[in-house]
Amino acid sequence: MTEANESVVLLSRALDQAGDVLTAIREDQLTLPTPCGDWDVARLIAHVVATPANFVTLSTGGEVDWAAEPAPAGHDYAARFRSGADDLIHFWHQAGDSARPEQLSWQLAELAVHTWDLARATGQTPQLDPEVAERGLAFMSASLTPENRGDAFGAEVQVPEDAPAYDRIAAFAGRDPS
Repeated sequence: MTEANESVVLLSRALDQAGDVLTAIREDQLTLPTPCGDWDVARLIAHVVATPANFVTLSTGGEVDWAAEPAPAGHDYAARFRSGADDLIHFWHQAGDSARPEQLSWQLAELAVHTWDLARATGQTPQLDPEVAERGLAFMSASLTPENRGDAFGAEVQVPEDAPAYDRIAAFAGRDPS
């Protein structure tokens, strides 16, 4: 299996687990705060639901304003996310071996962090795939510096080197996993 194919398989697992976390969110949890800045669960859901389409847009040369307020996700957010996830995986399958692993690694990082954010905010304890977090963390560690963290990422929080993969990626993204 090529590196591109392995990356698409891993992305599929990341999308599946994000969809599972979204499915488990109840309506009474939508106003809860999240570890993602001052976003509540509903706003983070809207961002996550838009993410697969945004990745397809970027991967085809389009531009995405990540700072723009996401459109409200509505009540069918889990189904809408899974539909967008299917489109993203289809895009990468069509790309085949021309898929750029660094683009897929960025997508894994985004999904890993926000899946953790939503699970933490809603009290879920799913068995998240550590390989998704490890690959996302490797990408973030190589590309995210203190100078380019912007508003999306706080300063790195220190955690033990042997902390679980999702705690390490969350801490690197400026979230406190404790």
